[in-house]
Amino acid sequence: MMNVKHGATLGLLAMLVAVPLTTACAGEAGLGDPRTMTFAPVEFLPPEPERVVFENGMVVYLLEDHELPLITLTATIKAGSWLDPAGKIGLAGLTGLVMRTGGGGDLSAEQVDEELEHFAGDISIGLGRQSGSASLDVLSKDFTRGLQIFAGLIRTPAFDPARVELAKLQAIEGIRRRQDNPGSVVGREFVKMLYGADHPTARESTIESVRRINRDDLAAFHRASLHPNGMILGVTGDFKKSDMLASLRDAFGDWAKGAVPQLTITDVPEGDAMIPAIRFVAKDTTQTHLRLGHLSIKENDADYVPVAIANDILGGSSFRSRLFNDVRTKRGLAYSVGSRLNAGMHDQGVWLMRAETKSVSTQEVIERFIVNIERMRSELVSDAELAEAKEAYVNSFIFSFSSPSAIVDRLVKLEYDGLPKNFLQQLRDKVVKLTKEDILAAAKKHLHPDRLKIIAVGSGKTIPGVLSTFGEVKEIRLQPEE
Repeated sequence: MMNVKHGATLGLLAMLVAVPLTTACAGEAGLGDPRTMTFAPVEFLPPEPERVVFENGMVVYLLEDHELPLITLTATIKAGSWLDPAGKIGLAGLTGLVMRTGGGGDLSAEQVDEELEHFAGDISIGLGRQSGSASLDVLSKDFTRGLQIFAGLIRTPAFDPARVELAKLQAIEGIRRRQDNPGSVVGREFVKMLYGADHPTARESTIESVRRINRDDLAAFHRASLHPNGMILGVTGDFKKSDMLASLRDAFGDWAKGAVPQLTITDVPEGDAMIPAIRFVAKDTTQTHLRLGHLSIKENDADYVPVAIANDILGGSSFRSRLFNDVRTKRGLAYSVGSRLNAGMHDQGVWLMRAETKSVSTQEVIERFIVNIERMRSELVSDAELAEAKEAYVNSFIFSFSSPSAIVDRLVKLEYDGLPKNFLQQLRDKVVKLTKEDILAAAKKHLHPDRLKIIAVGSGKTIPGVLSTFGEVKEIRLQPEE
């Protein structure tokens, strides 16, 4: 075991992944056929950040790294668009945006930008669906002033009315353009099929919902949602722990606790999730953008590892996957093809297959998808497929710890999601022990060709007839955004 201390050493260790198990006399006899070489799994102990909890409930992770005179501070915030009122979807996103652009503390919006530009500091703030994030990147010599600005924007944003209106105009323009890209359309409409258009994971802002939002709404959302006991800080870089903690206490220590909103997202009723559906969106294009899939497991499910490896073999590993070799390499039906398992912790996971193909090839691509699902459910994977998938996972494990900031970010995310800090190590150990029988059992249990939600964006003249081969087809008519 090696104790890796800094980002540069981690990078060196990553390069050492490709050292063969046996290299004795390599200079005399050569290494032989590289296709027959075997490699030892990477083993290492990442450095352990220190965790501190302030009296107001704010959690801080710290990891010193004196290689460069830089400091990175991140904040993960328990607030997001799951809290948006039904009539004002988009409120959280606008709040996060204008927290950054609208001034704060004792500085106007223009003064914030001028000061950051003066010492080349960078601050970002955003509120997404299930969490918010903020970051400060600055030279260590400028950290004190950078932290003052950062804390002002987080704690007491000014929400400059002019910047609020500008953010609304930008959001509305983005809404007007979001139907232009077929790839974006198929992704958004697929999520609505899975969860329902009004579900917090799928619902979208509209021009009307954005217009309803005003400055007072942003300020009220901030007051109700952002509290120190709902925030986790991560700090890496060129600092001394005692000095950093003193600075953070000065900036945040007198911020009073609040009622942190609970991150609770309702599951889709099982009956709805099991119902197959076929939809299409008519677009004047020669290509079809396809999504097929269904709701799946969360990351802490006992079957997560075998399902993840099954997905990797099926279509998640690109060039060596079954879908890539069948649909693209062997049959030449699609340039882009694959599968993905999105398994979070706060809402149901999604398993999907995707492709972009010519309109005339759409039916055959869907047929090949279904054939490959059935094969995963009925046959053991080969020894070579299992070995390659396991080796890829185990040897890529190190890149979750490729730098001090990555190490801290990973621990922050695990705590935010309510997972143990050694969760990734647990997954790695399960992968090493995984068998072909485990994968087959998981595929039978969690891959359901009879529950597929299928959506295609493409030619309205040909796609409906093609899709009707697989069941009843309904059209999704996109409403113009005006």
